[in-house]
Amino acid sequence: MITLYHAPNSRASRFVWLLEELGQPYELKQVSIRRREGNSEPDPAYRKIHPHGKVPAIVHDGTIVFESSAIALYLSDAFPEAKLGPKIGDRSRGLYLTLLAYYTGVLEPAFVTKTLGFAATNATTGWAPTDEILAYIGSLLAAGPYILGESFSAADILYGSTFALFKGSPLLPVDPTIAAYTERIESRPAYRRARDKELAAAQRS
Repeated sequence: MITLYHAPNSRASRFVWLLEELGQPYELKQVSIRRREGNSEPDPAYRKIHPHGKVPAIVHDGTIVFESSAIALYLSDAFPEAKLGPKIGDRSRGLYLTLLAYYTGVLEPAFVTKTLGFAATNATTGWAPTDEILAYIGSLLAAGPYILGESFSAADILYGSTFALFKGSPLLPVDPTIAAYTERIESRPAYRRARDKELAAAQRS
């Protein structure tokens, strides 16, 4: 059994989608996390799962995994029959691993710092300007419907959920390739099921 530690409308939301794509039994365990408004604090007991009280985190048969890219890689390797990531030895695995790391180390900090109004340059950070990042992702999507080409993967869950979140925002300039990709992502049945579960969880919280 997979347990996803979850808070509605958070980074954990995309893992509801990943678990729906995976097709394995899972449960959602809602936890209190610190929001930007500062109106809640993480559950002290949950820090035994995640040291900083953040989400997402999963527990799979006693194994704890946190950090988005680590969870995506762990689950795609643990359940290869779902075909959410290239297997070891597959030539496309190099790009897959690169994109998982690129998401956490480059795209997400670039978007977060831009959202918060921080100025950053390649000379002082490990990431790049958002326009360069989007141009790179756009070049990958020009070669196929998904970020690895023809095959949907857990990398699409990280990138696609981010683009869906920022759709219509000044942070995500209109780009026909990325817009079409986001539409493909949002049309997936697993994405829609996850969205419905998110809405239900938000109403209960």
